[in-house]
Amino acid sequence: MIPVVEQSKSLALYIHWPWCLSKCPYCDFNSHALSPDLQDQSTYRRSILTDLKHFADQTKNRSISSIFFGGGTPSLMDPSTVAAIIEAADVQWGLEENCEITLEANPTSIEAAKFRNFRDAGINRTSVGIQALNDDDLQYLGREHSVEEALIALDIAAATFDRYTFDIIYARPNQGLAEWHDELEQVLKLTNGHVSLYQLTIEPGTTFFRTGVVEANPDLGADFFQLTSELTNEAGLPAYEISNHAKIGQESRHNLNYWQGGDYLGIGPGAHGRLTHDGKTSAYHQIANPLRWQNQVAAQGHGVAKTRVLSGQDRIEERILAGLRLSKGISRVDFAQQTGQDILTVVNAEDLAMLQDEGLAELNKTHLKVTTKGRLVLSAIIEKLLV
Repeated sequence: MIPVVEQSKSLALYIHWPWCLSKCPYCDFNSHALSPDLQDQSTYRRSILTDLKHFADQTKNRSISSIFFGGGTPSLMDPSTVAAIIEAADVQWGLEENCEITLEANPTSIEAAKFRNFRDAGINRTSVGIQALNDDDLQYLGREHSVEEALIALDIAAATFDRYTFDIIYARPNQGLAEWHDELEQVLKLTNGHVSLYQLTIEPGTTFFRTGVVEANPDLGADFFQLTSELTNEAGLPAYEISNHAKIGQESRHNLNYWQGGDYLGIGPGAHGRLTHDGKTSAYHQIANPLRWQNQVAAQGHGVAKTRVLSGQDRIEERILAGLRLSKGISRVDFAQQTGQDILTVVNAEDLAMLQDEGLAELNKTHLKVTTKGRLVLSAIIEKLLV
């Protein structure tokens, strides 16, 4: 058994805004249509600040390396609310130099003046939810914006922030490889260093699931993935994670913290977090219903629904599930420090050797990783590796 090393002082901070203009049919996130009685953000702001104080009291002498405002549609927030949250995080913990502070936005909520206000509030990176560069598909996906509005939104983001990214969903129903090839070429011309490209998956509980929308079959999905890899590599935007592509140095530092097993705080309805203390990592999640969450924060000073200490096996499985999504894979040193185990003692050695022989996985002195070919069957690889 290798001694578990205490986590870095750095914390990533996630703030959840659970409301959108409308609920998209593919979305399984904790988001809700914004109703008129929720336009007043004072209660939400007060609840977030109270919850921040609760966690700050538990994590003294730590600092914030990144903040991510996710949702939902956080660009529906008042910039003054965003400013108050960033200021509170700085007061409670202290923001590290070059702290990455990202705000998710939808094109319908992007206005030049409001984005300047977000920048003045402390946002230094934005993530725009475009999802398609085809008006028919945007309508099918339940998006409120047009392609023209999306392009205007990207122009505003580029004029306001040094760093921005956007999301696109591919392998959409009735989309062919040729159509995706042309659309992806257009996408790559719009990037400035980072883009997220997600293959459409149909999740239980979504409108698409209930209405019987079908994903691309595995063979076609593999073709979409391969084409995406080829074009992004040619454009100098290789995948650093299965669905995320970036120039060197433009990776999302906030999301890397998740995939590399760092500690993070999740604040807001339905948010999750991980905190390590005395060699033990605790997982918690907050109450998902926004009204119930706000009521508990008011009554108890926090919105936590449940906390549990991860077992050694839980921690090992989380690290493998998340770490193998990265192109660089899992650092063997970090894995040992985080779990107390050499990664070679917790994976199936016989199956690992077979995966290496088949060109699906690679093991060297510093990392265990899945190859580009292996990422097509990542779930099956993880199932084989876990003893």
